[in-house]
Amino acid sequence: MPKTTKAGKAKKSELPSTLERSDQKAQDTFAKTYDSAMDEYGNEQRAAQTAYASLKHTYEKVGDHWEPKDSKGPSDKKAEEGRRSNAKTAGGVDANATKDHLYDVASKLEITGRSRMTKDELVEAIQKANEKETRKSRS
Repeated sequence: MPKTTKAGKAKKSELPSTLERSDQKAQDTFAKTYDSAMDEYGNEQRAAQTAYASLKHTYEKVGDHWEPKDSKGPSDKKAEEGRRSNAKTAGGVDANATKDHLYDVASKLEITGRSRMTKDELVEAIQKANEKETRKSRS
């Protein structure tokens, strides 16, 4: 099922819930990439993976929605290395951001103990907080 209208805008009813709570540009980025990938690959799973990869280049997951990143680029090792990489994804967390930025995101998510965390620990804590917020929003 196409994710965009004939006018090229995202169909909100076809978007993942985290994107329903995100801005129009994030929705359109995901939807247009998904539709293009479906035309190219004919596989829903691969189209969704491609759409999320595209979204993660300019957006990061914060809680239960996506927010624009400060600078464009791959969000984690998996995104840098590509589809065949064995690296783990950070699930929408911008693991390539500075520690200060990750600390600010952790503050926004009210993660306790953040001041004593390493960069990798912040990424993991943000990822867990994002998953928790998404579950809460879906209930």
